[in-house]
Amino acid sequence: MNTEIERKFLVLNNDFMKKSFHKYEIIQGFLSSHKKRTVRIRITNNTAFLTIKGKSNKKGTTRFEWEKEIAITEARQLLNLCEKGVIKKTRYLVKSDKHTFEIDVFKAKNKGLIVAEIELNKETEDFTKPTWLGKEVTGELKYYNSVLSKVPFCEW
Repeated sequence: MNTEIERKFLVLNNDFMKKSFHKYEIIQGFLSSHKKRTVRIRITNNTAFLTIKGKSNKKGTTRFEWEKEIAITEARQLLNLCEKGVIKKTRYLVKSDKHTFEIDVFKAKNKGLIVAEIELNKETEDFTKPTWLGKEVTGELKYYNSVLSKVPFCEW
């Protein structure tokens, strides 16, 4: 169990792809997307996770997170029990000084949306903002995956 501190940004262009040192596919669904907690199933390549996240603080930067690796066969079975709207995306990892940005290029009904996240050790921590980083959307619920699964980008 730990506290996750992260900030989210829109991405201006595909320049981050040139700097990416790793990418992988993600499929995820939500067993629960209650506003006080989410329970997520995620499959990435040959690994699967069950993740529980608590409600964010007022700024949207900090929340409780618990994650456990599970068997892929179990994850596929659990995906069948998930709420409507499975998220599909490609995640790119990009180093920026001492931090790593996770950039999600969404697919299917969320195609066209690209969001970058950075995890921090404290809310006030400074970090270098790459030129491809756009408007900050931390705390804006419509950019949460649990919301995108129900109200996808194509419906905005």
